[in-house]
Amino acid sequence: MTNPFDLTGKVAIVTGANTGIGQAIAVALATAGADIAAVGRSACDETLALVEGVGRKAIFLRADLGTIAPVAGLVADTVAQLGRLDILVNNAGIIRRNDAVDFTEEDWDAVIDTNLKSTFFLCQAAGRHMIAAGSGRIINIASMLSFQGGIRVPSYTASKSGVAGLTKLLANEWAAKGVTVNAIAPGYVATNNTAALQADEARNKSILDRIPAGRWADPADMGGAAVFLASRAADYVNGHILAVDGGWLAR
Repeated sequence: MTNPFDLTGKVAIVTGANTGIGQAIAVALATAGADIAAVGRSACDETLALVEGVGRKAIFLRADLGTIAPVAGLVADTVAQLGRLDILVNNAGIIRRNDAVDFTEEDWDAVIDTNLKSTFFLCQAAGRHMIAAGSGRIINIASMLSFQGGIRVPSYTASKSGVAGLTKLLANEWAAKGVTVNAIAPGYVATNNTAALQADEARNKSILDRIPAGRWADPADMGGAAVFLASRAADYVNGHILAVDGGWLAR
């Protein structure tokens, strides 16, 4: 029997790959056999070294996904340099925190443009390529706030709720064309985006008290879910939002 989780010969784009969840997913996919196009606003040298360290090819594509201007080029450059595109991981995202009554239009637009608008148009660009090829895997990064409201992050909550809905819509349209579209909804992960929460003693305690696993997630905890959704093992999984949350939603 062949290994259903083997990604040998596959090529993946991972956005926001320079650190945190994006880096961890890039390394996990590479460990399973995929070559990686690492996308980031800043250099991904560490990620490239880690990917190459497990024997896979890695390229860096610089892009600011606060606009959709780089989107078409990311797909074209990946195919030109690595020969194909099989997997897209839409991980790039930002967050802005403020009370809803004080939230600015600037902060609203910045988050929606990066987390939702660019996600859709990168799905579209990759989807066109994958549909033509007859197969592909798209993995969006959702959030616990795809299910819940949260506090003080109105644009982030709206964007991640939108990512969940978009994932289901694209699955409906593209499943019969050989393309699966799913999402991972991380729980509370120790990354730069959550540094303010971790530093707030009271908020940090309230979060830990709610997580049955009793700890914040490590970015590497998302790697196995990404490999699964990218692999043949998930051939019949489509339109699903997979919570990787240490039991948060079950509490």
